[in-house]
Amino acid sequence: MDINLLKKLIKMVEQSEITDFSVQEGDLKVKISKNTHNAANFSFQTPIEYSRPMVQSNAAIPIAESPSVEIKRETKSDLHEVKSPIVGTFYRAPAPDADPYVEVGDSIATGTVLCIVEAMKLLNEIESDVNGKIVKILVENATPVEYGQPLFLIDTK
Repeated sequence: MDINLLKKLIKMVEQSEITDFSVQEGDLKVKISKNTHNAANFSFQTPIEYSRPMVQSNAAIPIAESPSVEIKRETKSDLHEVKSPIVGTFYRAPAPDADPYVEVGDSIATGTVLCIVEAMKLLNEIESDVNGKIVKILVENATPVEYGQPLFLIDTK
């Protein structure tokens, strides 16, 4: 969807008596809601929606400590870093009461969902781009991450 079209839609909602407006184009759904202060809020949603409270405790999904997996002295070329493609909030599971996508020691294939990074209420699934084994999870659940920040170390041997 064109950004200029989004700007026009937001402006139209702000200037009209409409309080809620939604449109869907393919897999992209845009909802624009006007609150009582005449400012428009908008959100994007993917076809897969997850229900999760907006405020989460860090204790909801504990970070896995893995004493059973020994990290040998690896050469730098053996470990692949999966980095955050966006700025947002890192979540290890699709919901607070769900199991994490991956744990330290799990064998994964290319395309395996590793986590979610939430940005502007959009839940972005981060997939592995290599085959390997999860060696380390570098970020705690429900914490902010920056663009390019390493999230996982994967042994590609």
